Amino acid sequence: QVQLVESGGGLVQAGDSLRLSCAASGRTSSIYGMGWFRQAPGKQRERVGVITRGGSTGYADSAKGRFTISRDNAKNTMSLQMNSLRPEDTAIYYCAATNRVILTTSPEYWGQGTQVTVSS
Repeated sequence: QVQLVESGGGLVQAGDSLRLSCAASGRTSSIYGMGWFRQAPGKQRERVGVITRGGSTGYADSAKGRFTISRDNAKNTMSLQMNSLRPEDTAIYYCAATNRVILTTSPEYWGQGTQVTVSS
């Protein structure tokens, strides 16, 4: 099994930056794709971005140009750097991981989530 723990959420103002981190433990050698999802109240869960074991990334249109995902395979960590935050970025952010090359919309492993609130 794999355990994922997020950290770094909080309350910020529009235009600010925030960095989320995800630490993986357990059978980390089985992890290939990783990424971030978010879910705002009353909205569907959205896949924010993904990163392969080799470091290739992909982002939702809402995140392109503002968010950057990185990972350190040696430390079993992943980060989400969020810049130019907007009130519509307010959501619970989830770290996710998969045994597949690329994170799909239904990964096997999930973190507990961390709240990000952006005030206007």
